[in-house]
Amino acid sequence: MTAPHITVDPDSGIAPWRQVRDQLLHLVRAGALPVGARLPTIRQLAGDLGLAAGTIARVYRELETAGVLRTARRQGTVVAAAPATYDAALAEAAAAYAARAAELGADPHTAAAAVHAAWPDR
Repeated sequence: MTAPHITVDPDSGIAPWRQVRDQLLHLVRAGALPVGARLPTIRQLAGDLGLAAGTIARVYRELETAGVLRTARRQGTVVAAAPATYDAALAEAAAAYAARAAELGADPHTAAAAVHAAWPDR
């Protein structure tokens, strides 16, 4: 099993668990981690990244809840599917934001600029 290339920047201002989760999602979406790909154990990935095992457990648990990962005792943690649930949640959040921005009288360009300005630097 080849460990995915993940890095954590402690000075980024983004929580380490979120950095790991976002990078795993990106690797799945990009096909670098295809369906069925086996991920490192929680302890192994935590050790490789210098993070607490609980941090990686949170990432795996969240991605499992979203249907992206699946954990089985003998098989370990594997990619279950593309993150359709995550994409649906993002689309729902975007729709809610767009509706609220429209209520406030913002046009699409102004609303998009507000999102861009609020986006956390990476």
